[in-house]
Amino acid sequence: MLLRQVRSRLGRRGIFLLILGVGKTCWGVSFLVDPPDSAGLQLLTSMCRLEHWAWLWIICGLATLVSAFLRIGRDRWGYVAALIPPTVWAVAYLAAVITGDYSRGGFVALWYLTSHVGVIMWAATVPEYSVPPTPRRARKSEGA
Repeated sequence: MLLRQVRSRLGRRGIFLLILGVGKTCWGVSFLVDPPDSAGLQLLTSMCRLEHWAWLWIICGLATLVSAFLRIGRDRWGYVAALIPPTVWAVAYLAAVITGDYSRGGFVALWYLTSHVGVIMWAATVPEYSVPPTPRRARKSEGA
């Protein structure tokens, strides 16, 4: 019953933002708990440690999560916040390919741009309720 109430309160867009927010926050926390190898992220690690970049994921994830509970129209900032970390990561991996630091970076960047950025941009355009129109009954011919 509680799940049904939350679902009706959030709607489709809110549920998507909630899932994204939790995922991005967890991803950021994972960088703090057990920092991964920074291969391909030299652009970012030249500015500060990877653990500091984790906070980008966490803050944007929390902003996305909070936006899930806002009215439609005001939730757009959640989609903007959700776009920031994967876009930054994609740019870093593309830079690594260009500089020759990480040849696999092009594939990783493309993955971030499609499965993260692309999906978020598509979801941001989906209306809360998009029900297809009911088919009209075939009209009887005038002679029948």
